[in-house]
Amino acid sequence: MMLQEKYDIVIVGAGPAGLMLSTLLARWGYKIKHIDNRPGPTQAGRADAIQPRTLAFLANMDLKRPFMTQKPARVYEAAFWNPSEGGIIRTGTWASCPSFIDARYSFTTLLHQGKIERLFIDDLAKNGVSIQRPWSITDFRTTQDLDFPLEVTLKHVERDECQVIKSKYLFSGEGSRSSIRTSLGIDVQYKDKVTHVWGVMDGRVKTDFPDIKVSAQLSKALGFLANSVAIEMMCTVHSKHGSILIIPREDGLVRFYIQVTSSNRTSTVEELQATARKVLHPYRVEWETMEWYSVYPIRQGLAERYTLDERVFLGGDACHTHSPKAGQGMNAAFMDSLNLAWKIHHVECGFANRSVLKSYELERRTIAKQLLDFDASYSALMSQGSKNSKSVDLVKVLASAANTNDATSDDEFIRMFKSSREFVSGYGVVYGESIYNWSPSNHPAKSSLFNPPGCKLRPGRIMSFANVTRVTDANIVALEQEIPVNGSFRIFVFAQSYLRSQRALRDFALHLEDRNSFFSHYLRPDIDTVSYFEHTNPHSFFFSMAVIFAACRVEVDIDSWLPPLLTRYRDHVYADDVVDLKRPEVRDAAHAKMGFEREGGVVVVRPDGYIGCTIALTEGSGTVDALNQYFASFGMDAATALNGDVVEAKASNGILQKGALQNGVSHNGLLHNGDLHNGELPKVSLHNGDLQNGIPRSEVFQNGGL
Repeated sequence: MMLQEKYDIVIVGAGPAGLMLSTLLARWGYKIKHIDNRPGPTQAGRADAIQPRTLAFLANMDLKRPFMTQKPARVYEAAFWNPSEGGIIRTGTWASCPSFIDARYSFTTLLHQGKIERLFIDDLAKNGVSIQRPWSITDFRTTQDLDFPLEVTLKHVERDECQVIKSKYLFSGEGSRSSIRTSLGIDVQYKDKVTHVWGVMDGRVKTDFPDIKVSAQLSKALGFLANSVAIEMMCTVHSKHGSILIIPREDGLVRFYIQVTSSNRTSTVEELQATARKVLHPYRVEWETMEWYSVYPIRQGLAERYTLDERVFLGGDACHTHSPKAGQGMNAAFMDSLNLAWKIHHVECGFANRSVLKSYELERRTIAKQLLDFDASYSALMSQGSKNSKSVDLVKVLASAANTNDATSDDEFIRMFKSSREFVSGYGVVYGESIYNWSPSNHPAKSSLFNPPGCKLRPGRIMSFANVTRVTDANIVALEQEIPVNGSFRIFVFAQSYLRSQRALRDFALHLEDRNSFFSHYLRPDIDTVSYFEHTNPHSFFFSMAVIFAACRVEVDIDSWLPPLLTRYRDHVYADDVVDLKRPEVRDAAHAKMGFEREGGVVVVRPDGYIGCTIALTEGSGTVDALNQYFASFGMDAATALNGDVVEAKASNGILQKGALQNGVSHNGLLHNGDLHNGELPKVSLHNGDLQNGIPRSEVFQNGGL
């Protein structure tokens, strides 16, 4: 009998969710089977918006530069148009990412999804992973194999060819018609009946509408007058003839979202264009080219579960659907996959116990529910149109920009747009209390040094951005992006001045080397042979460190100011001497921004960039004691779990770590009792012949289906 191929994970679907998960795990050394039922990447339509937080994350992945070389449209501002006697009139504008949002990049970028997919496909190729097309999943079931408990059956979409493989995990990034979700019997809860129908068109237009900007190059090619500089703007237009959302795209394309009657789901492109002309009257608009169009109903849906057993997971549109008008779909999918990737990585490498995988659904489903609530209100207001055409007093609005609940306008839609900016940007996404996000009431770590007085950072939120000077080469760098997305926790030590913190730093390093510290439990097994040039993870794949001094760069002497243990991170030692342009009078701007201007502190940042906890930097063992408590709350405390015996564990990706359990809960896929329903998932198979382009024509399944 031929041996079945074995994989760490099978990923189904090569949209944003599947590609992000595959890219991260491939970089971290996992063996991946990735399939998609389409013959190639997305050709037209679909998602296109990358919000500020997501762009910063791509920068941390070193993917921002190839992304920006595609010349995406940049949107800094939105314009609001309401009905007037002559047709429509602009009643105000508002920043896409206002200054009160602590964002590294203050704009939204827009680029065709297919081009974004290709960036990830190219990155996957560098790590030996390719998308197997066009293939679909027809069956998956659990077996008695403790190391690779899933058996997955795959079928070629166009010919009679099947593969049966073994895997530790299975992920559905199939989109809203997820066959895996249906096979598991997971229902989707819809907020309301379908009441709003919209058409969407991508094309190049000739227009005198002032807020559709076209670059000088395209101006000459299209043969009409346009601005010489592409200052692209998103527009919401309400008129007596309906509503339109206008979004700029790359290469001079413009996307129109057009409201149509709720009963008409078969509008032609000519009908959509005719509606657009009526709404934009008295301005003219003609389509030079039409790339793509579609008509769709808006329906907000949320899967009841994201996983049943922490082996088979859903992500992206497979577990949440909403309208595309707020530009959240691709961003939410990316963040689903990031959240899941590092948790799988920590379990498989023995850094954490299997129970942490439950936090994927807890955290991401909560955010999806918030997104759907926002989208339902936003879409309803967009469909209803403006109630009046009263102009916005921009002077008053801008003066009160820090108060997003300002009510200087009677227009409900504009008020919602403003108040939602932080959430839409991605920086308003906040994870609640959990073992990863310290809180004084519910977290098992109880040290009094957590959340030191004056600290402005809060667990569950993105770490604030700051510019500092790297001591080794005098480069001004983005502190929050210096440690790459590599699955490691990031420990930032804000050391204040050397004179004030020298003893605290010495004690910090001394107690890190204690036999029972988290540092010692998670040391690399090759610690004695690690390259001198490894400055990000010289001690462990579980964490990395950075030290920031409140001093000018020329004053910092790494070898005399830091204990030997911390000098191994010399490329992550920084001087807090860069002026914050928003607060130029403030000294030691990074320390001040984080709330460490008086006393030093330690910030633990999760592998996804969210703050886990903050701790005072003190003399003695207290700071490390607090870190030990925090990491023990979810880590594999081998000394405790195995009666003091520290063992070594080897993940399938070849990374050895100390401190993993060998029975009960494991890096290598051993199941908890009760992990599965009655110890086993039901066999789930699609009817033969029910695949059409890789998607089942019906929701009737054999053996364990609905």
